[in-house]
This record gives sequence, structure tokens and C-alpha cells, in this order.
Amino acid sequence: MLVGVPKEIKNQESRVGLTPASVKELTLRGHQVLVQQNAGAAIGLTDEMYAGSGATIVDTAQEIFARADMVVKVKEPQPQECAMLRENQILYTYLHLAPDPEQTKALVASGAICIAYETITGAGGGLPLLAPMSEVAGRMSIQAGAAHLEKSKGGMGLLLGGVPGVAPGHVAIIGAGVVGTNALQIAVGMGARVTVLDKNVDRLRQLDLVYGNRIQTMYSNAHNIEDAVLDADLVIGGVLVPGAAAPKLVTRSMIARMKQGAVVVDVAIDQGGCFETSHPTTHENPTFVVDGVVHYCVANMPGAVARTSTFALNNATISHAIALADKGWSKAMRDNPHLKNGLNVCRGQVTYEAVAHALGYSYVPADSMLA
Repeated sequence: MLVGVPKEIKNQESRVGLTPASVKELTLRGHQVLVQQNAGAAIGLTDEMYAGSGATIVDTAQEIFARADMVVKVKEPQPQECAMLRENQILYTYLHLAPDPEQTKALVASGAICIAYETITGAGGGLPLLAPMSEVAGRMSIQAGAAHLEKSKGGMGLLLGGVPGVAPGHVAIIGAGVVGTNALQIAVGMGARVTVLDKNVDRLRQLDLVYGNRIQTMYSNAHNIEDAVLDADLVIGGVLVPGAAAPKLVTRSMIARMKQGAVVVDVAIDQGGCFETSHPTTHENPTFVVDGVVHYCVANMPGAVARTSTFALNNATISHAIALADKGWSKAMRDNPHLKNGLNVCRGQVTYEAVAHALGYSYVPADSMLA
């Protein structure tokens, strides 16, 4: 198979779909790989490194989209990339379609086979291709929140960990999944007072066993969310419904009653966000203020630590990339139902139920496309 890796063009995005090591895994199996010039240069992955792993370096994204059987990316294709996709071409990347009707429309029109990292499942449960980026984003959420509590960045002027004789800040983490657990780890390490909310009592019990009286766990309901949010200096939103739009758990009314200069970090913004007041921002302009509350809603948080993120992502994505290249998409999915769960759009049909329902498309089961 001819595999193509274009340079990412989303604002402040320096990650790359395949590392030189991943390219080598494919070329050793007889596949050809095209890599756009300087695709990984921003994170120290040079064209020479790619060429040394067996890739062919090409000048433009247009050449990659025109020639490749499978395009491997990181972020969802931008409009000019969607326009270059062609019928039966495989697109293997993050998509986050539920809150993005324009991208979905463009992918449906392309006739391409669009596989979303974020809905591929794992044999042991969970979303293993989303997990590494959720780990990065969860840890970064506390870094970002702590920085924006500084007065110079619009916050109330609070040191999250406090100092002897001065109370630490209060962090409320909504969602105890991968994002929440990693945010919790950093927040506790910084010395903050932490409240974690989740509907899964078994998960709360596990965290309580690990952290004991260093944290407070609460069952997630409207009353407890409101109490925690209104008392918090920093709120982390880390709630995910796989493939679907995130639920709006923090209302505009709650935001209006939060402390002046408090910070909210919406890690669920890729799926529409879990704060009613959220809208996507960029690393260039990461925050905005609503009712005196600083909102950090960067849609590609792991892009800020692009080198770490690229290697972590490739660890999770390469095995499926190899299967798709070795077997073709249809056989690879028939052989692996977890990979099949990644099929979101195929030959003009929406094949992921949550996306179809969110955007008003007819749902066509993936199995019907594999016959």
C-alpha cells in the first residue's frame, strides 16, 4: 500500500501522523510511504530521518492526497484537505465529527473511508488511541489552569499549591476517566485541594484507595457539580461520551456565580465542550473571559507538547496502520471489531451511530459496508 503523511496545517499544530520509526515498520513490510517535506521538522524529526527509514519526501500535500491509498494524519482534515480526499481513499486520523457538521458533510461528499482514532476500542475496554492524548491533555490541564490563575494571565492571582500559612487552591475535576485521573495526579502533586466527580462509584472508590484523604470524591449529579464548581478556583472538564457531543454539565448560570478570576479548562472541547460557555480556542489565543471567569478551551492541547504527543500517539496508532496497509481496510476490520468501531464515514455514508444521531444523518452500520 502507498501511505501518505501530510504536514499538519491546523493552527499551532506540530504533531505528525507517523514518526520515522513508524515509517520503518511499514517500509520493512513492503509498503511505500510518502512524507511531505518538513512534516516533522518542528519537533526534530527531519526529512533525513524519514528518508533513512525508507520514506520518499515530496514537496506538497497535494501530491500526497493525489497518490496515497491511505492518508495518516493527527488532526481532523481542514476544508482544503477534505477537498483533496477522493473516493475509496483511506483517511486515518482524529475526526471528532459529532460537533462538526461541516467536516462531516465534506467527508461524506468525498466518498473516502474515514477512520477515527477516537472511536477505535480496545480489547480490555476503553479507547486506546484516544488515551495517550487524554493523558497528555489531563496533565496539561493543570499546568494551563495554574498558569492562568496568575494575575498577568487574567486569573485571580492565586498560587495553586499555596504556601505555608496560606491555603492552596481548590481544583474541581469533572470526570474521573483518563483525563481526570491524569489531571488529578498533577493537581495532587502540586499540593492543591482536589475534588473529583464521576458517576462511576467504583472508579471513585479506586481513586479514594490510592489518594485517601488527599482528595475528596463526589458522585456526579447536578447538585454536587454546582457545589464543587462554585467553591473551586480551577475547574477541569474531562467528560467524554465516545463519538458523541459532550454533555453540558456546567451551565452559564453556574459560570456567572463562580469566583471572579477563577479558571475553567474544557478538555472536552474537541467534542463540543462540557461548559455551556465554551467555544474552541487556539494555542495562539488560548483564553477568553465570560462573567469574570477565564476559559481555556484549546482544541488541540497536546499540540503544545507536540514531540511527546507524537511519540505517544504513534505507540497507539501504528499497529492498526500496519493492519490496514497489510490487509486493506475491509479485511482488517472484519478481522478486528475494535478497529471496525473506528469507521465513522464510508463511501458517502455515516457509519458511527452517535455521529449520525448528533448530525441528523441516516445511520448505516459498518458491517453493511464490509460485505
